[in-house]
Amino acid sequence: MKLVLVGFIFLCILHIHFRGKVRLPFMRQLFDHSSFMSPINLFMHTFSRVPSKPYLELDYWKELAPLQQNWEVIREEARNLLAMQKIKAAEQNNDAGFNSFFKTGWKRFYLKWYDAGHPSAERLCPRTTELLRAIPTVKAAMFAELPPGAKLNPHRDPYAGSIRYHLGLMTPNDDRCFIDVDGERHSWRDGQAVMFDETYIHWAINGSDRDRVILFCDVERPMRFRWAAAVNRFLGRTMMTAAASPNETGDQTGLVSKLFKVSFVMGQYRRRFKAWNKTAYKLTKFGLIIALAAAIIFI
Repeated sequence: MKLVLVGFIFLCILHIHFRGKVRLPFMRQLFDHSSFMSPINLFMHTFSRVPSKPYLELDYWKELAPLQQNWEVIREEARNLLAMQKIKAAEQNNDAGFNSFFKTGWKRFYLKWYDAGHPSAERLCPRTTELLRAIPTVKAAMFAELPPGAKLNPHRDPYAGSIRYHLGLMTPNDDRCFIDVDGERHSWRDGQAVMFDETYIHWAINGSDRDRVILFCDVERPMRFRWAAAVNRFLGRTMMTAAASPNETGDQTGLVSKLFKVSFVMGQYRRRFKAWNKTAYKLTKFGLIIALAAAIIFI
């Protein structure tokens, strides 16, 4: 029975790995967070109502039209946040979902995150949060900044229960500032929106000399059946709310992000060990992986 379970999980990982034209190196994919979520993501992809392709037509999500219609209103609130330096990296290593992005200069301000509370967004961005509240399919939203020279490395998002929406607010309007999804590039423009599947390999760079600020939303993936949609909503409420991160004191921090803060401190010791002796680090890492796999199969 355990061998059957391990075999099924391996097949799920292969599904994620071979989805699309662009792939991570297999060993990296094997231990990527998207592989740990692969059984759930296989379910999402199987029962998805939208096509399996990197970019999707905005016409399918007509409920999102008010965001693009009011993009200048949204931009004004984003501009005010920039002036107050509120769009920023997590200050206490308590953002499990996006911590690695901060290393290259990416910054964010949460407007909504599943069932978590962000009073700071209600207070500082009342018009944007009102627009978002009127669109139940938007499960998460933030202002995301990519400064000149910043780059996000190739990655897959771990959870396939949503589709990603980007609305250009303050962009360089320059093809040197772009996102690449499964080998296809899109350059942001002020007032223009794009929809893509974030479970394909994607990366971004701002090669211009101007800042880029967008409205970044996770929109519920449409499912073929009501029961599948109910499963998606349940997983979003439980797993994704647990990954909530605060903008400032008073906002909710989910359990996953609280635990991540502890693991980050432990990771500092891991990085010191790696810097001291890479060979010993690799041997220890693979030894632990083999021991874990043996424990799963034989115990």
